[in-house]
Amino acid sequence: MASDEQLQDWRDRALQVEQEVGKAIIGQRDTIRLINVALFARGHVLLEGDVGVGKTTILRAFSRAIGGDFERVEGTVDLMPGDLIYHTYVDAEGKPRIEPGPLLRHGERLATFFFNEINRARPQVQSLLLRAMAERTVSAFNREYRFPHMIVFADRNRVEKEETFELASAARDRFMFELRMPTPVEPDIRRALVFDPEFHDVDRLIERVAPAILPWQELNEIGAGIQRSIHASEVLERYVLDLWDASQNPERFGVRLDGVDLSKLILAGVSPRGMMSLTRAARVVAWLAGRTHITPADIHAVAPWTLGHRVFFTPVYELRRTQLAPALIEQILEHVPTPR
Repeated sequence: MASDEQLQDWRDRALQVEQEVGKAIIGQRDTIRLINVALFARGHVLLEGDVGVGKTTILRAFSRAIGGDFERVEGTVDLMPGDLIYHTYVDAEGKPRIEPGPLLRHGERLATFFFNEINRARPQVQSLLLRAMAERTVSAFNREYRFPHMIVFADRNRVEKEETFELASAARDRFMFELRMPTPVEPDIRRALVFDPEFHDVDRLIERVAPAILPWQELNEIGAGIQRSIHASEVLERYVLDLWDASQNPERFGVRLDGVDLSKLILAGVSPRGMMSLTRAARVVAWLAGRTHITPADIHAVAPWTLGHRVFFTPVYELRRTQLAPALIEQILEHVPTPR
């Protein structure tokens, strides 16, 4: 268990990370907070958002503040698993060469890995990435490569459907959060993004962020220390277990959705890994608020992003997932009695 002084020191640095990233990104305060929560909960993140909302920029800003190395891969239909491991070329002397690919070239310094448009990549490529996420290792060239500090971020192309390979539900379960990064709607922010030249030069924006605020090689130990130091009461534990039951049998808790036969909606509820992710993230939310115990508000702060993509719908309703999943989680949080 970490001491109060350690918890406070880590918290100060975590809040400084948010402050520094906010120098480069405007209009995304909630997204910045949730990515920071995932960082200290040591969970991977699936980002969704329209083209050009700044997904890569926000990850580059976090990578600079965290320290360690950053890598980005573009998903394409012709990308093969080997392309993540190595690339071949002919050098100036006409000799064939093999160099480490994006997963290997940074070694154990790889801290932030961004896979852009993951659903454009074939299932074989997705499978390799999922193994790297789960085990933080890859076998190549007759040896095992480790990435002990790596957090994976991915985003999906939600606009185009041609030549895409949607992530399987079990694959999405590997991501702690599935975040929606919205297009800013506030007039002042929209005006600044369009007319202020400061926001047109991404490299200069990233330079605003103070580098290497965190001891990135120690984030696994810091995350573990946070988890051991933030507690849940018996009442809170029963509440979380009721939420889990409600994800499997929402009718039992009085949940109703217009135009939906709830007896035919759920194929499977949230997985054990999903509920672990919920409590891990809630502990980090409580820690960032300066508390050593979880409250229902901490659960509510992360439940939509942790649980929505982990409820499995029957085929007749799966095509409506985008609308039904958020509505279902909202109704569950409303109908399951909240401890006072």
